[in-house]
Amino acid sequence: MSIQQLTADQFEAEVLQSEVPVFVDFYADWCGPCKMMMPIVEEMTAEKTDAKFFKVNIDDNRELARKYRVMSIPTFIVFKNGEPHNRASAMKSKDELLSMFD
Repeated sequence: MSIQQLTADQFEAEVLQSEVPVFVDFYADWCGPCKMMMPIVEEMTAEKTDAKFFKVNIDDNRELARKYRVMSIPTFIVFKNGEPHNRASAMKSKDELLSMFD
């Protein structure tokens, strides 16, 4: 499974109305740490099959980034039942990111 690109128009249906937990990676194409985290997040998609994974480009979706108070990137937010459940910013280990689902 891979991480799908998500736009603000898709956010409500794919994230807020999801019946399973959703991991959202807020990133930018120019962000070095974001690029370094991508293989780790890709690995997670294979291990965490009971969740959905999306990435949101903050340059293309500024209002969405503002709404969820993304102040630095990468920022990772796990949504459960349509609400932010847990969040982390900066570089993290795979175990730290997986623990966000707890």
